[in-house]
Amino acid sequence: MTSAAPTLTHRIEQDKELVLERTFQAPRDLVFQAFTTPEHLRQWWGPRGWTLIHNDLDLRPGGRWHYCMKCEDKNQGDFYGMESWGLAVYDEIRAPEELVYTDYFSDAEGTINDALPATRSVVTFEDLGGATRVVSRSAYATPEALKAVLDMGMLQGISETWDRLAEHLAER
Repeated sequence: MTSAAPTLTHRIEQDKELVLERTFQAPRDLVFQAFTTPEHLRQWWGPRGWTLIHNDLDLRPGGRWHYCMKCEDKNQGDFYGMESWGLAVYDEIRAPEELVYTDYFSDAEGTINDALPATRSVVTFEDLGGATRVVSRSAYATPEALKAVLDMGMLQGISETWDRLAEHLAER
């Protein structure tokens, strides 16, 4: 069995694509389910101190995942009580190998916030014989759009989120 990468690795390609990679010690089918079912997502989605308070998922091409994370950790200062709404629109689903979607910032009604960068994501799930390598390729319209999400703390947030995923999978 392949040993798990202890942390998320990342690199930037072509100035506007963020590539994230991590190996999880769980079978590919389970990791794919963790990314695609509300029951799993509510257990791990979001950085530490944040809870998934809205989780409406329609997993099909053209379907949507409308979600909201809320900061419930008083130690996070100004973030405490903040809500972060998102809307993912699925283009392709090849279970358990790949998800292709565009992720937008939105409001509680699912209206897309055009003032914030959208992310076109291709997430692949590679079977390593009991472990799964997840590679997320997130493309942005411009290098400035990628910089904007990085400046928002996205790398720390996704690293903590995938740490929570690893913990969730270990409990299965």
